[in-house]
Amino acid sequence: MPRAPAGPVPVVVMGLGVIGQEIAKAAQLSTEVELIGAMDANPQLVGRPLSDVIGVPGLKVKVAGTLEAAVGRRKGVVLLHATGSRLEQVVEQVLDAVKLGLPVVSTCEELAFPFLKYPELAEKLDRAAQRAGVAVLGTGVNPGFVMDRLVATAGQSCGPVRHATVTRVVDARTRREALQRKVGAGLSEDEFFALVDKEQLGHVGLVESAALCALGLGMDCDDFEEEIVPVFAEEDISGGAFPVKKGRVAGIFQSAVGLEEGQERVRLELTIAVGADNPGDRIEIEADPKLVLEIRGGVPGDRATANTLVNAAPRVTAAEAGLLTVLELPAGR
Repeated sequence: MPRAPAGPVPVVVMGLGVIGQEIAKAAQLSTEVELIGAMDANPQLVGRPLSDVIGVPGLKVKVAGTLEAAVGRRKGVVLLHATGSRLEQVVEQVLDAVKLGLPVVSTCEELAFPFLKYPELAEKLDRAAQRAGVAVLGTGVNPGFVMDRLVATAGQSCGPVRHATVTRVVDARTRREALQRKVGAGLSEDEFFALVDKEQLGHVGLVESAALCALGLGMDCDDFEEEIVPVFAEEDISGGAFPVKKGRVAGIFQSAVGLEEGQERVRLELTIAVGADNPGDRIEIEADPKLVLEIRGGVPGDRATANTLVNAAPRVTAAEAGLLTVLELPAGR
């Protein structure tokens, strides 16, 4: 059985976009990890002091252009990976890290439960990780916590679960501009659905959360359905990265449903929109006893994702080798 590390775990951050920078900041503040390197493919960042990139003084780290250079000669390094949402786009990066003997904790949403859409890639990753003796994990705030792991944890206090409903409402004005664009703010209805058809719009990972939620609650869902529709601005909206006119798209309403022999067992509903009313997270578990949890205002997205990755780093060093889900992550902070 792997043992928890005796001291701070050395980590390298790969991908210095908005989320990667948040991860680097969180790692720098943590007492459980030591930020020893950073890597990005952008030649304009390579060679720059990480302090300048993330605005945190005193870091004796420069941005490397390769993972090998970022890791150097350090042993026991965990890779905190933040380069993309789609598994097919990042799988080779993860495999390269595994070949170097690095455990990987990734923000890739589809990596949170790749067995659903990519069973062959999931098996390939699992075999590679087991051969290398390291763990690979996809996590974040959602998927990875609010709409799956937190639900499964709450369900441990209940008897057999008949149904679970999870709703998350996010006012996109409080989030980065890239997210506001990602949910279609400012678009017309036709523009919205054109981008949905190209899989360039919406939240990635909701159906993976539904599968994790069902698994964690002991449900045997055999089918999952997903829907995404626009939320329209009922008045002119300001306060975000850009104004949204009345009648234009303000964001998305997205749902994922888990079915067992045609019967709905899990329903996840996610609203991310500029000016969304009553932001927050709500979990309702139909069981004996019934359980309702509410987080007023909701779990903050970017910062919580960064903390989730950093806090997972020591846990994956103590985990069994292979491709893990957050449901298998060892207990602890």
